[in-house]
This record gives sequence, C-alpha cells and structure tokens, in this order.
Amino acid sequence: MFKLFKRIDNLVVPLLICVLLLSGQVWTELELPVHTANIINVGIQQGGIEQAVPEVMTPDEYDSLTALMSSTDEDIVEINYSLIDSSDPLYTAVKEEYPNIPSSVYVLNETVTEGTMISLDTAFSNAILMKTVVAGTNENYKQYEEQLHSLMQEPYRTEKDLEGMLSAMEPEKADEFIATAQSLFTNISTSLVNQAAIDHIKTSYEVLGFDIVGLQMGYLFSEGGIMLLVAGFATLISIVMSFVQSRLGSRIGTTLRKLVFGKVITLSNQEMENFSTASLITRTNNDVMQIARLMNMGLRHLIFSPLMGIGGIIKAIKLNASLSWIMFVAVAFVTTGVTFLLKFVTPKFKIMQKNTDRINLVVREVLNGLPVIRAFSTFDYEESRFADANERVRKLGVWTQRRMGLMMPAMMLTMNISSVAIVWFGAKAVNLGGMQVGDITAYVNYAMHAIMSFQMLANMSTHIPRAMVSAGRINEILDSENIIKDPVNPTPFVEDKMGEVEFRNVSFAYPDADGEVLTDITFTAKAGETTAIIGGTGCGKSTLINLVPRFYDVTGGEILVNGVNIKDMTQHDLRAQLGYVPQKGLLFSGTIESNIRFGDINMSDEDVLYAADIAQAANFIENMPYGYYEPIAQGGTNVSGGQKQRLSIARAIAPKPNIYLFDDSFSALDFKTDAALRKALNEKLKGATKIIVAQRISTIMHAENILVLDEGKIVGQGTHEDLLKNCEVYKEIAYSQLSEEELNND
Repeated sequence: MFKLFKRIDNLVVPLLICVLLLSGQVWTELELPVHTANIINVGIQQGGIEQAVPEVMTPDEYDSLTALMSSTDEDIVEINYSLIDSSDPLYTAVKEEYPNIPSSVYVLNETVTEGTMISLDTAFSNAILMKTVVAGTNENYKQYEEQLHSLMQEPYRTEKDLEGMLSAMEPEKADEFIATAQSLFTNISTSLVNQAAIDHIKTSYEVLGFDIVGLQMGYLFSEGGIMLLVAGFATLISIVMSFVQSRLGSRIGTTLRKLVFGKVITLSNQEMENFSTASLITRTNNDVMQIARLMNMGLRHLIFSPLMGIGGIIKAIKLNASLSWIMFVAVAFVTTGVTFLLKFVTPKFKIMQKNTDRINLVVREVLNGLPVIRAFSTFDYEESRFADANERVRKLGVWTQRRMGLMMPAMMLTMNISSVAIVWFGAKAVNLGGMQVGDITAYVNYAMHAIMSFQMLANMSTHIPRAMVSAGRINEILDSENIIKDPVNPTPFVEDKMGEVEFRNVSFAYPDADGEVLTDITFTAKAGETTAIIGGTGCGKSTLINLVPRFYDVTGGEILVNGVNIKDMTQHDLRAQLGYVPQKGLLFSGTIESNIRFGDINMSDEDVLYAADIAQAANFIENMPYGYYEPIAQGGTNVSGGQKQRLSIARAIAPKPNIYLFDDSFSALDFKTDAALRKALNEKLKGATKIIVAQRISTIMHAENILVLDEGKIVGQGTHEDLLKNCEVYKEIAYSQLSEEELNND
C-alpha cells in the first residue's frame, strides 16, 4: 500500500493536514471526560470549590489549621494570607461575599501564583485531613485514626488535643511528627484528600454566609460552556476533515486510474499478454475503487483510531493505573481475535478479486459474441457459465462476510464486559477511598475510547485486506518493466534513406514459445515502392508487420527505418513515420471526422477530405445524414466491415507519413473498391513506402516486390511474373484464386 502511495505526488501535505485535524479531534474527545469528571467531582460533590485553599478564614480557623502544618507549609501560608479588619477598604468587599465574618479575617492575597496555589492546596489538604482523622468524623478513615493516635504521646481524642500537643513540641519535633503522621495517609488518593479538605472549607464558607449554591451553579455553567465549545470545535474539525478526506480519496482514485491507464498504453504486446483485458479493466476500476473507498471511509479511522487508542490508554493510566489491567485485557482480546481472523480471511480476498476478473471476462466475451451466441442458440450454456462465475463470487463473499460479521458482536461483548468490570472495581476503589465518582465516569469514557478505537480498526479490517490485495494488483501493472525501451541517445534519420524499411536477417519467437515464428527474414522496402507479403495462414505475415512499429522486438537480426535501427530511435519518432492499418479495422466512439483526425487532431479539413478520397470513403461519408460528423458507435458497430476498413485506411493516410503498413486491410473490400483504392494509393502516394499484407493475389500482383512466406521463412521474392515462374508456393496460392488468363493479363 505504501509503495503505491509513493507513486502519487504531493500526498504528504494533505496527509499531514489530516493528521493535524484528527489530532485536534482526538484532543477534544479526550478533553470532554475531564470536564465531565470536573462537573461530578467539583461541581456536584465539592460545590464548585476547585482547590482546598480557603479564600477567607477566621483567625481561629487560621490558627487551628496552621498548627497542624509543618513549619515550611506554615511559612507559605503566612506569606500568602493577610489579616484585615473593618478599617481596611478590602473588608467591605469581603463582607459582601461573606456576611458573617468577624471583625477581622485572613484573606488570600490576589497575587498568588499557580505554583504557590498547588503548594497551598497540599498544605491545607494535609492539615485538614489530619484534623478530620483525629476527630474521627469520617468512617473511611478509622484505620488511620487508630494509627495516628498511636503516634501521640497521650490518648488525645480531639483536634484541639493534637494542636495543643504540637504547640508544646519544639518546631523540629513537631515537623517530624507531622511528617510521620502524613506518611500514614499515602494510600489515600490525592483527589479524596483534596475533596475531604474542600468539604471542610465548604462548611466554613457556609458558616461565614457565603453563597455556596451560586458558586456551584456558576462552576457548572462554566464547565458546561467549555464542554459545548469543545464539542463545537470537534464538530468543526469533523466537517473540515470530511471535506479534506473526500477530496483526498477522489484525488487518489483519479491519480491511480491515470497511472494505471498511462502504464497500460505504454506496454508492448508481449507485456500485455501477462494480463487479460478483463483483468486490466478490473484493476483500473474495481481495484482502484477499493483503495479510493479505503481513503474515503477509512482514512479517519486509520489515523484517528490509533491516536485515540493511545491517548485513551495514557489518560486512563494517569487517572488510575490500578484498573488498567481491565483495558489491557480487552485490547489484547480484540487484537488477538482480529489478527487470527485476518490470517484466514485475507487470502480469500485475493481469490475474490480473481473471481471478479472471471465475471468481467465472461461478460465481455458474451457481449462481444452476442451474434454468434444467438446464431448457435447457446444462451443456456452462456447463462450457466456466467452463473458459475457469479456463484463463486457469492459463495466467497458469504464466507468472508460471515467471518467478518463475528467481529461486531465480539467487540460489543468486550466493551460491555469491560464497562461492567471498570464500574465494579471502580466502585470498590471509591468505597476504599482510592477514587472519586467522577473519576470512574472519566475512566469508563477513556477505556471505551481505547476499546472502540480498536473496534474501528477491526471494522476497517474488512476493507484493508481488500485494498491491500488491490494495491498489490495495481503495483503488478505499474511495476511491469517495459521490455521495449527508448534509447538514451536516439540516432537521427539518414536523409537519403527516408521511407526505406530494411529487414536484416530478422528472426522472432514469442516468449515461452517452442520455436521461431520468423527465421532469417531479409528484404528492403524502398521509398515510393509497394512491397507485398503473402503466404498461407499462420506463416507469420502479421507478425512481420507488427515488428516494424516495435509492437514486439526482434529476437535476432535488425530492422532499419530511414537507415537507422529501430531500437536506436524513440518509439514516438518511429511511429510518426508510419501509417498503420491493423488486420481488424478498429474505430473509436466519436464521429467520422474525429476518427480520421485521430493521428493529428490539428490537421486541416483539406487533409481529412484528402485522406477520405484516397481511401475511397468520401462517397459513403457524404451520403450519410451528418456527413463527416456522423456519429460512430463504440467499436464502429454502426458501419459495415468495408466502411470500417476504409475509414481505418483514411486515418492512416491523413497524417501523411512516409511509410504505410497495411495488414490485410483490403479483405472486406469488393474487387472494384480494392482496385480503385490501390490505384489511388499508387497515384497520390507515389513517394511513400507501402508494405501490404494480403490474402488476395489481385491486391498485390502489381507490387514492385512480393515476399512469399511459408512457415516463417521467405520462400520467394520478386515481381508477380517472376514468382509465377520460380515459386511453387506462390503459384499454388495464385492458381487457387484466379485463372491463368486473369493472372497473365492486367
């Protein structure tokens, strides 16, 4: 797949844009559980108070809490709080928010930095926790209460007793006691310590008359607004990503079709034999569509899912590592199941594409051979042949879909079991003070994100193997090395040999063939002359003609055009010298004019008329309703065989090349049209070289040089008269077609 994408230019930037967009979407998805947890933990449970740092404290509260702090923490508190009374301008503002404050209060300084707030949060949380534990007001801390009491010198039971004990100690001893006491609480989660401290602060605020409900609602609206903004941002990213993804998928599909088509039209006949026409059509359309579909549907999942999976796992571990085993077991189960399933399903996709080739082949043959099928009434046979190919695709499709269909139920079962396990073990952690309720909600979200990411990748496993198989099939075409190559430094034509075609000891054998088709062929077709080739069926006439334009390369000897070996010139320069008419007349959909202009779309109207006139096509063209603009159906099915041949000849004449190759191109013409055409060629193309392959003696008997082939070898060469005297093969062909009188009279 990556090898295929390397062939597409300027693909890096769009992919980077997709990665950035999807990274932003992953961030938004992973950010929402944070705010959900905040709403539950802070907004609902903590009344909107985010940190265990009181903004206002009475002097008694201040003294009580600082007494339970280490000297270092006490110094931090002292630096960041100010004692104000009713004479201070700030007192009035504080009084409005806290109506029940006494005549003097401690107020948190406005200049406190974020780092200092963290230190203050830790200091107050530890002090309040110690106060709560020693007071025995929280059942969850009973075990810690007994341990703390065991550290005390006397059986104190209240926080006042603890404060008094610490006050009586030397500062160093007090700090040592506090450090030892705090070490007892290491198993309590930071969030629960913080929440217990905030509950204490909330109670203090209520005593001071602060509007806790207003603070709580303000926090909830604030977090809810942030969640809406994050969700809106995620929606915007999704819209932009859909646009980029669809454009990228369409571009990749278009580019791949262009690359495949461009490669196919450069392949020689020898390379084309490695791929059937039906397979090439399937690869250009169906296989490219599989890859484009993967990009349209799967690019988001292929980038988004790994990022989301990794992000979800990291977030979950940071939140609570003790529950991570549930997620890892679920992910391992999904990964193992998908890997095991793909191992068996992927090979079937290769067979499926080959079966698709088979369907295309059968349909193509049936459509092309409908007249023959109707003539022989073999509809039942062809239907059974198609039904067999179609049934193979159906059975294989059902087999793969049934196995791939097991994924979704397995994924859902895994997700549901994982959710239950997380809630179950998370509830126990909450009961033991290791987690908060909001943390469980966030953890479930993160775990589901991680598991669903692997589920999305599993869903893509339906498309990825087919796309990979298709990519391999496309690469087979694109990696096909052109056997017929252009030289690095082309040789210029020899001016005094323009139009000359020379075969020097040419031999040719098809790949993997047992023997040679042509052996030791030597002749020269001179400019201004007609060289004809005749022989029995299968003697190599068409093969010989096809060697000139390098549809195949000779396996021995050399061919010279315009005095230069055709291997020493570019294929474009070579074929620009040739006017080629294939054995089977082939027309393209369009009009008569567009078919004649095929070799040069910029040729003048006069050249079009000139070519049609020589090809004896002008009369029937002018008698058509739209003349030269008469539509031509695909393959020229709306014109007769003779008309198709004449239009093919006109197409070859129109560019006015130096050399004309006619591969049995007069076979569908009546004798009168054949004679008129040959006369026009001789009169109006006097300076051009004409090489004609024919079965009819009447077509070639006036040629300046006639080659007689038999079993791939030249068994006779000369004029008509010479061959009648000296070549038995020619005589057999000639007398089988014409009488002796016709042969000896022009």
